[in-house]
Amino acid sequence: MMRTRPLKVALLGCGVVGSEVARIMTTHADDLAQRIGAPVELAGVAVRRPSRVREGIDPALVTTDATALVKRGDIDVVVEVIGGIEPARTLITTAFEHGASVVSANKALLAQDGAALHAAAEQHDKDLYYEAAVAGAIPLIRPLRESLAGDKVNRVLGIVNGTTNFILDKMDSTGAGYQEALDEATALGYAEADPTADVEGFDAAAKAAILAGIAFHSRVRLDDVYREGMTEVTASDFASAKNMGCTIKLLAICERAGDGGSVTARVHPAMIPLTHPLASVRGAYNAVFVESDASGQLMFYGPGAGGAPTASAVLGDLVAVCRNRLSGATGPGESSYAALPVSPMGDVVTRYHISLDVADKPGVLAQVATVFAEHGVSIDTVRQTGKDGEASLVVVTHRASDASLSGTVEALRKLDTVRGVASIMRVEGE
Repeated sequence: MMRTRPLKVALLGCGVVGSEVARIMTTHADDLAQRIGAPVELAGVAVRRPSRVREGIDPALVTTDATALVKRGDIDVVVEVIGGIEPARTLITTAFEHGASVVSANKALLAQDGAALHAAAEQHDKDLYYEAAVAGAIPLIRPLRESLAGDKVNRVLGIVNGTTNFILDKMDSTGAGYQEALDEATALGYAEADPTADVEGFDAAAKAAILAGIAFHSRVRLDDVYREGMTEVTASDFASAKNMGCTIKLLAICERAGDGGSVTARVHPAMIPLTHPLASVRGAYNAVFVESDASGQLMFYGPGAGGAPTASAVLGDLVAVCRNRLSGATGPGESSYAALPVSPMGDVVTRYHISLDVADKPGVLAQVATVFAEHGVSIDTVRQTGKDGEASLVVVTHRASDASLSGTVEALRKLDTVRGVASIMRVEGE
């Protein structure tokens, strides 16, 4: 039997995502009520600019006092889509203190202060859900947190930023340079006026921290994630990748160490074989590849950003939290029992593609090979081209640690015959 008294929802933020949340709550009100077991009512909308016309939203619900809204005491669920650290952090903890559960899409806050937010939710016996924080409409948090709760996840490898994937895909498919591809992404609305958070990997790093924490039942913060942007990727890098049967993606990689005693989390451009499922992810789409003991390999794919897709994930969480509210239960909270430490980037082992500018004369290859050998880095393949006294030497290694590779490159720079290191890129997905 359906309860007639509605569950009251406070919406913090009414931008691209927030306005879609409000629209879906209104247009799908009957369906949502049937799925939840009670009507849901939009009880207030906190915004910065109240004078802006918001189609479909009663102006009487709009307020600039977000604090007063979450303190009302009759609010069942607070939906936070304003982003940033403050005032979002204070508003969320205040909501818990005044009896509301929270649905958030705030990846930056969760990556930085997820442990404290989970602790506050637990203290007040409330839910904290955030499916929309990582990959838009793609169901990912709940499968990791619930569906795979009985399995052991070993690796999470994914494309979690649509802007960067659009740019790299355009460079790969058309031969465009980085700036040209970025300009097109901006014109189409895929890139912000200031794309730094995307192209320098900050957005993906926040998502990697969240994914690693859930997958490995350990606390992983944004500061634990190694981050490297993609602004230095060139058309020449794509040409080299194609020669290896690869393409280039900006990847978020979270994995257990070989001995299982620690985890790593990193974001950086990488060459990935064309045979790998992630290589075929085009345009602004996201995809995450999960490897676990029992389930094997799983892939989650779909639109990773945008108002409607992200709002879909928010509404999914809202339905779950409202159901919990009616039953007097709470869903799964933070799982950090494993408490695995996060290893530094220097301990990460992978393959490398190194492009060197060298003198075109006898003995150069032998010198370079000697340096690799002295640092314990095994060479898989070498390709050399050149004329008129200058040459390009491309070396692909077997698996080596980041620390040993860094030492190798430092030693190579000291050789008189090495004019410069044109590029270094990791090779993943093998």
